[in-house]
Amino acid sequence: MGTASNTSRIAKNTLLLYFRQILIMLVSLYTVRVVLNVLGAEDYGIYNVVAGVVTMFGFLSGAMATASQRYFAFDLGKEDYEHLKTTFSVTFQIYVLLAVIIVVLAETIGLWFVMNKLVIPPERMTAAIWIYQAAVFSFVMKFVAMPYMASVIAHENMNVYAYVGIAEVILNLAIVFALQIGVYDRLIMYGCLLAIVSLVCTLIYRLYCKHNYNECKFQFVKDKALFKELVSYSGWNLFGSLSGIFKRQGVNIILNLYFGALVNAAYSIALQVSHATSTFAQNFVTAMRPPIIKNYAAEQYDETKRMVFSGCKFVFYLVFIFALPLALEMDIVLNIWLKKEVSETMVTMTRLSVVEVLILSMSFLIMALAQATGKIKKYQSVVGGILLLNLPISWVVLECGFPAYSVVIVAVLVEAIAMLARVSIVGKLTFFTVKEFLVKVAVPCAIVIITSSLIPIYYHCYEDENIFRLCMVTVISVLTTLISVLTIGVTKTEREFIFNKAKNFVSKIKKK
Repeated sequence: MGTASNTSRIAKNTLLLYFRQILIMLVSLYTVRVVLNVLGAEDYGIYNVVAGVVTMFGFLSGAMATASQRYFAFDLGKEDYEHLKTTFSVTFQIYVLLAVIIVVLAETIGLWFVMNKLVIPPERMTAAIWIYQAAVFSFVMKFVAMPYMASVIAHENMNVYAYVGIAEVILNLAIVFALQIGVYDRLIMYGCLLAIVSLVCTLIYRLYCKHNYNECKFQFVKDKALFKELVSYSGWNLFGSLSGIFKRQGVNIILNLYFGALVNAAYSIALQVSHATSTFAQNFVTAMRPPIIKNYAAEQYDETKRMVFSGCKFVFYLVFIFALPLALEMDIVLNIWLKKEVSETMVTMTRLSVVEVLILSMSFLIMALAQATGKIKKYQSVVGGILLLNLPISWVVLECGFPAYSVVIVAVLVEAIAMLARVSIVGKLTFFTVKEFLVKVAVPCAIVIITSSLIPIYYHCYEDENIFRLCMVTVISVLTTLISVLTIGVTKTEREFIFNKAKNFVSKIKKK
């Protein structure tokens, strides 16, 4: 695997995923606004907190998804295709077993919690049960699709991943139009239609993989050693995924218990914005994760370190270019997006959630490197333990009478501590020191923040609040960020690569 071919493939896959994400984001921004208006703030809050109970079972799916991608990519890196077939079949068997466990947990503990503990108006309880069952079905469908999706990503066929994502968002857009027709209970219909979309996407992934990848033709395999290895690896990922679920949905439930569904709606909007912001970074990470794992499996450690360090910086810059204008002009953005006056709580929560994503983005590829090593026991126990602190600290903070947005301040502080822990642990597991990471990644990122922010902040403070200020702050932020990145934030080699790719892109456009 040459450096040039790796870099070219990553660039191509990243562009594909960015096209996918831009379309998904535009449609999602529109659909969230319409769904919020059609359902109303209370029903929208009910949907998110009820569906969030099901999402809490996602710690199982998150753990297995990471394990699947790692082992598939590792076998491809070693070019061991026979073992890849065995790995897929054993992985699929584990998924089926876990799917049964999820349904049992959801229909017992989860259903009891929704009916007896969540703060839901009595007249909307029937609708809440309906959407809960629809959310369970959607979750199981997406769960069953994960081994196929992991195969697509491991093979680096990002065009397929992009097309399925686009198909999903188009179907979600169709749901928005359907919600505005008829006199049925729109909350129930919303949950049921989303469940149908999940089924369709699962079938697409399954049919494509069975037709194109030999390893995806399932056969029952009894390989106790591999089964034990996958379960053990997933077990530690399970702990990490559990901490992430409690960090989001656990806090969402605590907010419901203290403040009710309206604050859940504000928190859900904050999560939507932070998810949209982080997904731009995740697209780059999705494109880079398989080659990082493959290079590590092939013992090309220098190339792996180069990819990780450069990738960490670029991921951070990709998030920052959106985060800076968003953080400065969040109130105007939310008013335009939602077409209504938004509460100060929603604005503050959303602004802080963007800051949290910015901190997290710098260590996305550190996580990928940790997964590549396979030595994740210490990593997951320490980092997962730190992230789990979100829930008890948030509960204590709210119990002491602090406002709702204080839970996001807690999340920001905990994420900063977790990032330092990630770098320290993975550095010791692999081939770099904390000092090396700080010098080559953290310092350039810090300088870019300072140099990029001065002019936009000055303009924001001295101009009246209006759409013109939003446009100007956005343009100024993008320009100052790009200039800072190209002059200070990258090495000479990285700068030459960027310019060469830009020249090639312009040349292709001129030829057309």
